[in-house]
Amino acid sequence: MSTSAIEVSGEKVKAMWDKRLTEIFCDICIKEILKCNRPGTHFTKDGWLKIMTTLEKETGKAFS
Repeated sequence: MSTSAIEVSGEKVKAMWDKRLTEIFCDICIKEILKCNRPGTHFTKDGWLKIMTTLEKETGKAFS
């Protein structure tokens, strides 16, 4: 399990990345790759924005 920052009540705390969150994140990334939002080795700014907003919608958590 890895960690990253997540906002809870306006305060940043470490988020625990379990198997479910990791799978959701990977699925979202794959969809953005298929939409050509990763033209080379990295996502476009629009691609990252879509990843972040979709991840928040699907998990109810706002990652930074």
